[in-house]
Amino acid sequence: MRSRLARTLVLQLVSSLRTGLRIGTVTVTIRDAAPADVPEILRLVHALAVYEKEPDAVEATEADFATALFPESGTPTTRCLIAEKDGTVIGMAVWYVTFSTWTGRNGIWLEDLFVDPEHRGAGAGKALLVRLAEICVENDWRRLEWWVLTWNEPSIAFYRSLGSVPQNEWEVHRIDGAALKELGAAGS
Repeated sequence: MRSRLARTLVLQLVSSLRTGLRIGTVTVTIRDAAPADVPEILRLVHALAVYEKEPDAVEATEADFATALFPESGTPTTRCLIAEKDGTVIGMAVWYVTFSTWTGRNGIWLEDLFVDPEHRGAGAGKALLVRLAEICVENDWRRLEWWVLTWNEPSIAFYRSLGSVPQNEWEVHRIDGAALKELGAAGS
């Protein structure tokens, strides 16, 4: 019963996004990214890096995003939603499909959600998350997951207001750089 109600609420919320979400006099439109958006996506990624106190961490180029989002052949490994206000790109959600061995179903991993600071509070962040939830519901995918930095209290409060639940029992691990190359060469 609860999942049917949640699905109905998500579909009702998202139905208004197809033509744009109107909040007061502001209309935020959510759409799939197009190749012409790549420079704006990279701009937003750089702005996100500054916000997350890692201004020099971005290595990605426009070519990297073009290859991941719009490959010349095959299926994209990554997808992106764009939030626009009056034809101006103000936010993005970069995501990809995951799989849960426990549910036997796919889900969405939200790699990055970012809205330009001067456009926050207009509903773009929520509209992006609603669209991602709609994609999950449409495909019978079971999860929409992401990380949030522990110091980012405004975002944590926002996510919790939408019904997200922290997964505190998990510890994040990563292998990259020299350690990744060493492990990758171990089988040679």
